[in-house]
Amino acid sequence: MKYLKQFGIILLITCIGEILKYTLPLPIPGSIYGLVLMLVLLITGIVKLEHVRDTALFLIEIMPVMFIPAAAGLIDSWGILKPILVPGLVIVLLSTIIVMAVTGLCAQAIIKKDTKGGEKA
Repeated sequence: MKYLKQFGIILLITCIGEILKYTLPLPIPGSIYGLVLMLVLLITGIVKLEHVRDTALFLIEIMPVMFIPAAAGLIDSWGILKPILVPGLVIVLLSTIIVMAVTGLCAQAIIKKDTKGGEKA
């Protein structure tokens, strides 16, 4: 019964996110609205972590299974994807390297700034 209640809370917040998608004139997916709403509810304490923890952990554990239909869809669309495979891989590779470099530089800058701030104190 505990899991049904927790799943119900998560499902309700997800549904509210979908409703917000259709009512607000912003190009934001309903899942993002739901995630932000869940974050706000958890931070404010309206929803306690204990109210959703067990079911959330279960959903995270089975998340890889949810990618199987998408992978099967890619295999099914191989004829469409084949001509753009090389440009797509180049874009993915370059954007990954750029994101890693920018993230590393930002992390180093934050650590350096934090270290300088710690010496002054």
